[in-house]
Amino acid sequence: MSGTGRPAGRIALAASICAVAAATLAAAASGAPGIRGNLLFRHLAMRSRVAACDGKPVFCSTVNVPLDRTGVVPGAIPIHVEMIPAPGTPRGVVFLVAGGPGQGSAHTFDLSDPDEASYFRFLFPNYTLVAYDDRGTGASNVLDCPALDGAIFAGDEAEVAASCAAQLGPGTPFYSTADHAADLDAVRQALGFPRIALMGVSYGMRLALAYASAYPQHVERLVLDSIVPPNKDSAFETDTLKAMPGTLAQYCAGGLCAGATKDFAGDVVAVVNKLGAVQGAAILESIVDADLNPGFAAELPAAFHAARAGDMRPIFHALTLDVSDLGSTPADFSEALYVATVCDDGPFPWSPTTTPSDRLDVIRRAIAALPAGALGPFGIWAAALGSAETCAGWPSPTPTHDITVPAGPLPDVPVLGFSGNLDLRTPTAGATQLMAQFPQGHLVVVPGVGHSVLTADPSLCAQTALRNWILSGAAPGSCERAKPYVPPLTSFPGKLAKHLNPAQTLSVATKTVREAEAAWLATGAMADSAHTVNGMYGGRAVTTENGVTLTNYTTAAGLTVSGKLTMHDFGPPVSFTGSVKVGGSAAAHGTLTLDHGSLRGRLGNRKVGG
Repeated sequence: MSGTGRPAGRIALAASICAVAAATLAAAASGAPGIRGNLLFRHLAMRSRVAACDGKPVFCSTVNVPLDRTGVVPGAIPIHVEMIPAPGTPRGVVFLVAGGPGQGSAHTFDLSDPDEASYFRFLFPNYTLVAYDDRGTGASNVLDCPALDGAIFAGDEAEVAASCAAQLGPGTPFYSTADHAADLDAVRQALGFPRIALMGVSYGMRLALAYASAYPQHVERLVLDSIVPPNKDSAFETDTLKAMPGTLAQYCAGGLCAGATKDFAGDVVAVVNKLGAVQGAAILESIVDADLNPGFAAELPAAFHAARAGDMRPIFHALTLDVSDLGSTPADFSEALYVATVCDDGPFPWSPTTTPSDRLDVIRRAIAALPAGALGPFGIWAAALGSAETCAGWPSPTPTHDITVPAGPLPDVPVLGFSGNLDLRTPTAGATQLMAQFPQGHLVVVPGVGHSVLTADPSLCAQTALRNWILSGAAPGSCERAKPYVPPLTSFPGKLAKHLNPAQTLSVATKTVREAEAAWLATGAMADSAHTVNGMYGGRAVTTENGVTLTNYTTAAGLTVSGKLTMHDFGPPVSFTGSVKVGGSAAAHGTLTLDHGSLRGRLGNRKVGG
């Protein structure tokens, strides 16, 4: 199930963007020259001047909240809170609310990191910054059901969820969005702030919206990033499925995929519908992760075009680059909390009294009754993208335990929303629908950016718009399309001739290196540890945050590439330097140097390249 904002393995990449943005924006604000050099590892001189807590340059506190606010089930949960006071005269207080559900905000935003702190101080000048871990996440009694952390086979979702619920015991009903909203207000009260601003990302904006509806008198303003409409169909993900073809088309707008395909969306629809139930649903779920993983996204147009023509090897290779769980621990993202919140929230097509054994039949009937086009251009099997099959095994809250968010009016406060036009899990249509409900609302659609705009927009247009809005209240303008870190790959080489001349060898070697760069962005740039990627026809690439080492790496049988490529500039676009040796039975052998985006050297004793 795709959910609303489950993070891809993007921790290192997001941190890099925050570091780059903080440095660049701070330089722009001061009139200093732009940052140059190795952008992944540059740290800022600015440091937080606040009292340390457990060795961190932030204020920390714990707010104890009851597990069950009705008092029926005993127990308390310690909510871990981190705060950086505003420098100078305070303008206000902003709570930073992470997504998932399953990400702890204090853990995710990590205000003790100088880059993160500087970044959010720039976005919210003279605001006190607060981030806390929701119940069941991070350092707030994180939930962990090991059965949910591994691969779950199709058809086993309900059983695995039931096993997790049994493990959690009587506490299972108390992780709904309403519970999280009540905790947020408890933290606000404990810190003594009468009114707060909220910045929510993905599910975090859904929680911020629930809070604003329940406690409107305590809301000063809202910043909503990657917007989940209140009426989103999480049970079957119809919103995502209907919007997917149009969103996929945006990945290739402006002729970006001219060398790979003329119809990326059509290729996807044709391939997954041909594969059908189990494989098709699994591939669709992976496709959604492309909105958080630009390296993976760069592989997909050419890979699906090859698959539509009958060659499945590139798409299966690309799917190995979907590292949505790479390096993830329950503290990074709690799968158990994700399931607990989504399943406690609902709604689902069954009634609370329907037994788990009867719910799968209810699901089948509900899917059969969906109107034509509800699942977009996909078959009924695509409804498995939603959470209904998993939550069929989760116990329904009893009337005693049920807690709902009060359905009050949304506050008439300043609201700024952000949506990336490459966002597959929270499409722009939903953002437009929601933002129209706010009299003081402004929506910024950022072309060329996917999910989690404020930590993914390399153009810094969204970040600058937010800062200016905070300072002046001015309505933001439009953003130009952000440049891709790695452009979509051109077509894969396919079957090679028995013997390639030097020029032909250079062409295939270039495609191999470009694919290796995309594989690096999809893996090494997305995690804190090395990752091994197997070549399509043999060999391997070992990716780290510094670059990639290739050993007989292949994208076509008969040509291998070996060598080391070092990330030179994070861009966008990303640039590499290094040298590689070209070998293989079909290739003209030799050595090539990569510099300024081009390969040059000698192949078959002939000079090649620019």
